Amino acid sequence: MDVEQYAIDNKSETKIAQVQDEAWVDPQAERRLLWKMDLHLVPILWVMWTFSNLDRSNIGNAYAGGMKESLKMSSTDYSVALLVFFIGYVVFEIPSNMILVRLRPSIYLPAIMFWWGGVAIALAGCKNTPSLAGVRVILGLAESGFAPGVLYLLSTWYKKKELARRYTLFWLGTPVSGMVGGILAGAIIERMEGVSGLHGWQWLFVIEGIATCVVAVAAVFILPDYPTTTRWLSDEEKELIVRRLSTENLNTTGEHLGHMESLRLAFADWRTYLFLFLYAMATGSMTITYFIPTLVKGLGYTGSQTQYMTAPIYAVGIVIVLIVCFTSDYFGERGFYVVGAGLIGSICFAVIMGVTNRIVQYVFLCFGLACIFSSVPTLLVWASNEISHPREKRAIIQAAMNVAGNLASIYGAFLWPASDAPRYLTGWGCTLAFVFTMAAVAFASRTLFKKHPYPEA
Repeated sequence: MDVEQYAIDNKSETKIAQVQDEAWVDPQAERRLLWKMDLHLVPILWVMWTFSNLDRSNIGNAYAGGMKESLKMSSTDYSVALLVFFIGYVVFEIPSNMILVRLRPSIYLPAIMFWWGGVAIALAGCKNTPSLAGVRVILGLAESGFAPGVLYLLSTWYKKKELARRYTLFWLGTPVSGMVGGILAGAIIERMEGVSGLHGWQWLFVIEGIATCVVAVAAVFILPDYPTTTRWLSDEEKELIVRRLSTENLNTTGEHLGHMESLRLAFADWRTYLFLFLYAMATGSMTITYFIPTLVKGLGYTGSQTQYMTAPIYAVGIVIVLIVCFTSDYFGERGFYVVGAGLIGSICFAVIMGVTNRIVQYVFLCFGLACIFSSVPTLLVWASNEISHPREKRAIIQAAMNVAGNLASIYGAFLWPASDAPRYLTGWGCTLAFVFTMAAVAFASRTLFKKHPYPEA
């Protein structure tokens, strides 16, 4: 129904003003549209992101499952292999989102996924640590455009209060990949050892890389583009999406600013630097995920049991992230959730440092990691909500946050040296500092944003 006609039919000047101001939509039609959007967007993006995390983090399972001995790696060699991934990762994030704004996501995102799947398979052929590091650089470069690209794509479909739930459900692929990855790694490494002359850890890379390529091909036929160019939407549904997003300055078309002007707008905004810092703290602390199998091994678990015992850690994270994503959407709040995650995480990591009981350490590791998991997607959605327009500025800031976060992961890769075993006080202490600082800055940022709201378009 036409908005102005609806108002005229109701013969009320007040109604006319209200309808025009609020871009009125039929609530039932909106609910049906949201279900349709969810079914076409969230599942395929979730699967793609899960495989992204499998292909980048299975190096930890491989390292604990025999790669260390096969390639004669030291703990420094392993840290370097982690570090170089992030060097490749940060190079292409911002340019990738600037390119994506002008291309079809249904082609672009699956294409880079197929690329990183092929690179992941190549990891199985590495014969020494220099070759492993070289392939990891290329893997980081290949994966770099996906995460910021997905956040930008979702922000062109959903309103601010709807974005956290969808993006967090998508981002759940991170803990799910950790949980499933540990189980898969245990089975593959144990059962495939020696098959066709390959070690079990080599088969881990091959099997998961091939699966990634298969999903990438399927995604070309499933993943939609932007709302106004998607075939499975009717003209009425396209109009409804544009009308919904126009109330929050989330444009789905137009805003053809130049690349340099968009860059200038993004980095001239003081809000950008707060979000860059916050995200650096969150993802710097998340470097711990690459050492989970090693830390679990240090708690006394051996063999394939090491891989399986990583699963409960991620399972707790999944539950906490779900609670955060639904309640933060319900209350329309982001900042206090980041503050809370940082404070609770600080307590968890302080307890781990202060006790020696391995069961207590394991339990608090579960909840401490869950706090980190919940803060990362909440920060990304918070930034997208706070800096909503122009759309290319929004896309650049989303990519820049990933750059800042992965730069933090570079030094984070060296926080857990084998010489610190079994207490790893340096790693735990730095992680505690990261999450506590994140909580403090998030509280200050929220106060500033309330005092100085972002200008309307």
